[in-house]
Amino acid sequence: MLFFNGVAIAQIQNADVLNAPVDVSRDFENYLNTFYFADELTSFDPATGKGTVKYLRFNYKTRMAFNNIEMKPYLAVPNEFPSTEYEAEPVQPFALQFVSDRTIRIKMSSGPQFHQPSESLMLINGTAPNHPESWKYSKTPTGHKYTSKYGSVEIIAKPWHVKVYDATGKLLTSTLHDSDLQNTYTPTLPFSYVRRNSDYSRSMAPVFSLEPDEKIFGCGESFTNFNKRGQKMILWADDANGVQNETQYKPIPFYMSSRGYGVFMHTSAPITLDFGKYYSSANKMMLGDDEADLFFFIGEPKDILDEYTDLTGKASMPPLWSFGLWMSRITYFSEKEGREVAKNLRKYKIPSDVIHFDTGWFDVDWRNNYQFASKRFDDPVKMMADMKKDGFNVCLWQLPYFTPKNTLFNEVVDQGLVVKDRKGNLPYEDAVLDFSNPDAVKWYQAKLKHLFDQGVAVFKVDFGEAAPADGLYHSGRTGFYEHNLYPLRYNKAVAEITQKEKGYTLIWARSTWAGSQRYPLHWGGDAETNNGAIAATLRGGLSLGLSGFSFWSHDLGGFVTKSPESLYRRWTPFGMLTSHVRSHGEPPREPWLYSEDFLKGYRNADNMRYELMPYIYAQAKESSEKGLPMLRALFVEFPNDPGSWLIDNEYLFGSDILVAPLLEEVTERDVYLPPGQWIDYQTKQVYAGGWHKIKAGDIPIVVLVKNGAVIPHIKLAQSTQDMDWKNLTLKVYAAEGTATATGKVFLPGGDTVKTVTTDKKGSSFEVSQNPLGAKTTFKTEWIK
Repeated sequence: MLFFNGVAIAQIQNADVLNAPVDVSRDFENYLNTFYFADELTSFDPATGKGTVKYLRFNYKTRMAFNNIEMKPYLAVPNEFPSTEYEAEPVQPFALQFVSDRTIRIKMSSGPQFHQPSESLMLINGTAPNHPESWKYSKTPTGHKYTSKYGSVEIIAKPWHVKVYDATGKLLTSTLHDSDLQNTYTPTLPFSYVRRNSDYSRSMAPVFSLEPDEKIFGCGESFTNFNKRGQKMILWADDANGVQNETQYKPIPFYMSSRGYGVFMHTSAPITLDFGKYYSSANKMMLGDDEADLFFFIGEPKDILDEYTDLTGKASMPPLWSFGLWMSRITYFSEKEGREVAKNLRKYKIPSDVIHFDTGWFDVDWRNNYQFASKRFDDPVKMMADMKKDGFNVCLWQLPYFTPKNTLFNEVVDQGLVVKDRKGNLPYEDAVLDFSNPDAVKWYQAKLKHLFDQGVAVFKVDFGEAAPADGLYHSGRTGFYEHNLYPLRYNKAVAEITQKEKGYTLIWARSTWAGSQRYPLHWGGDAETNNGAIAATLRGGLSLGLSGFSFWSHDLGGFVTKSPESLYRRWTPFGMLTSHVRSHGEPPREPWLYSEDFLKGYRNADNMRYELMPYIYAQAKESSEKGLPMLRALFVEFPNDPGSWLIDNEYLFGSDILVAPLLEEVTERDVYLPPGQWIDYQTKQVYAGGWHKIKAGDIPIVVLVKNGAVIPHIKLAQSTQDMDWKNLTLKVYAAEGTATATGKVFLPGGDTVKTVTTDKKGSSFEVSQNPLGAKTTFKTEWIK
C-alpha cells in the first residue's frame, strides 16, 4: 500500500518530523479524493453470514452562500477509461461472524484481498473462533436478525444498516447511512471508504452512531481526558516524551462504551478516531486499512474485558518477586554502585526485590551490545548470585536499535536482520532489528539467553515506538502495517525467551499494541516531575486497564528531573498501590538521599505494600484470569452507579480497595465513594457512598476498603523470598451490622484463587472454613 496524499503532521508539534503520528483522517477530509458510501445489501446467505454491499460513489463540491463556502457530497459519475471495465457503484464483500454469545465480528473490504495472512499475531490463537450455534437466525420484513441470550444484531437491507442491541432490546449502536445525515447541514461522513486520487489506494471508515450521554473509554494508555467522547485520537505508537500530551507509547485499537458494548478494530494500520468531536452523534473509525475487521462485545465492563482478552489473550501471571519494589535510577554504572544500593536497601530497611541497571552497564552509555562493561563490572555473574541470595533479582535495560558505532551494527546489517528502505539500505542511521524476521528473533534471543545464563532475571524492553514507517520488512509489508505491530513482536520475542529460560513470563516494557497484554508488564514512560504528571499518569493507567492490560506501573516521583521531595512523597504511596512499583528517573531516587522524614515516609508506604502482598498476589491472579486491570476504574466494579463513570482521579486497587492519591500538596481531598459503606484503611473511619472530604493518614494518600471485605496481610519481610505464607492475618473490614465478610487468597505455587469467608461470632469474626487446609493458618482481626 502506498502512502497518502500529503505528509503526516505530528499531533503535538504540528511539524513534519520523523515518526510523526500518521493521521489518516486527512484522507477523509481531502475532497479531491473519491468517496464510496455503503448503501444497500445486495446479497446475503444467512447460513454462512456472508453477503455483499453496494456502495455509491460521491465527490464533494463547494458552493458559496453569503460569503461562506460550504461543502457537500454529490453522486459522481465514473471517471475511469474504458468505462466498460470498472464499476461506478462497486459491490463489496460483507461478512458476519459470531465468536461467542457476546461477541460479533463484522468484516468488510473495499476491494479484493489477494494477500491474507493465515494467522494474526493480535489474536491469541491466530484466528478467531466461530460459534454460529449460539445465535438464532430470523428473517425480518427489512432484512435479517440474529439473537443470543445477551443481545441481537439486525441487518437492514436498504438503506443498509447493522444495528446492535442488548438483551432488553436497547439499541447500543448502529452504522450510519447517508440518509441518517440528511437532517443536518454539517457534512458528516457515513459508513464508507475513500479512494485516494494520489495513488488509488483505499481506506475504510466504519461510522457508527453515538447516543446522548454516551461515554467512551480505552484506546490504550491515553493521557488526555479519561472519557474519550468529543476527542480525536490517532492510534500510532510514538515516543510520547512525557505523559501530558496526546501521543501514546501504548495505543490499543480497542474501546468500550458506557452503553454496554466494546469494539476491537483488528488492524495494525494507523487509525484516527473521531468520537463525536466533529459531529457529536457520529463515531468515525477511520482506518488506514483497506479492510474493516471489527469485533463488537456486548455486556458490562467486566464482560467486555473478559471477551476481548479471550480473543486477544489474557496476561500471564508474573512471578511473586516482581510484585516487590524495583529500585533504579538513570543509571547505575558499575558493580560497585549496584552492590552499594543493595546494601543500603537492607541497611535502611526498605523492602525490595529488584535492582535495575539502566542505560549504563555497557562500555559506552546507551550503546547496547549485551555485554557488561568489563572495566566497571569485575564479576557480574558473582554480583547477581550474591544479590539473589540477599533477595534481589537483577533487571537490565536494552533496546532493539543499533547505532553505527555499536560493535553489533555490521553483524545485524550483514546478516540481513534489520529493516530496510526501498533501495535495500537503512531507513535511519541506526539499524532497527526486524522482529518480523524469524532469524532476527533467533539472533536477538540468543543474546538475551547468554545474559540469562549469567544470572539476569528480567529485561527492560525499552523503546519500540519508532519502527520505520516507510521501511520494508521481512514479512513482505511496509511500515504502514508493521510500525504498530512492532511493539507486539518486540514484547513477544523477549517474553518468550524469558519463559523458556526462566520459567515465567515477565518483561518491563514501554510500547504496546493489541495483544501485548499477554506479555506483562508495562510501565508508563517518561513522566514529568510535576503535579500534572501524577494526574495524567493515573488517567493513562486507567485507560490502559480498560484496554485489556492487567499489570502496569510508573516511575515514582516522575522521571525527567530530580523529583521534588514533596511530589515524590505523595507519588510513592500511589505507586505502592499499583500492580508493580519502581523508583526510577533522574537521580537521586534512593530514599536515603532525601531527608530523614522522607526516608521514614517512603519506608512506611513500602512496608504497607509488603504487608498487603497476599491481597496483591490474589488480586493479580484473579485479574490475569479474567482480563481485569489491577488498577481499576470505579465503574468496572460499579457499572450501575452513574457517578462511578465520571471519576478519573481515583481507582480501585483490585476489587476491594479504593485509592485516591494526593494530586496536589494538600492533606485532604474530595473523594467520591460508590454505593455502600467504606472503611478508611489508616484511620478506620466509616463513610457512606457519595462525596466526602477525607484527610489522608500518616501515609499521604487516601485509602478505603469496601465494607464486608477481608484483606489478607502477611508479616513484614525485606523481600518476598523471606515471607511466611504459612501464617496470614485476615483483616476484616466490617461496619456495625455486617455479619459476613469475604476475601481472596492465593499462595505461591498455588493453582487457583480461593475465597475465604468469615462470620461474626460475638465480638469477633472467625473463618467459617479454611479453604487452604493445613497449608496456611489464619489469624483474624476485626477492623472497626
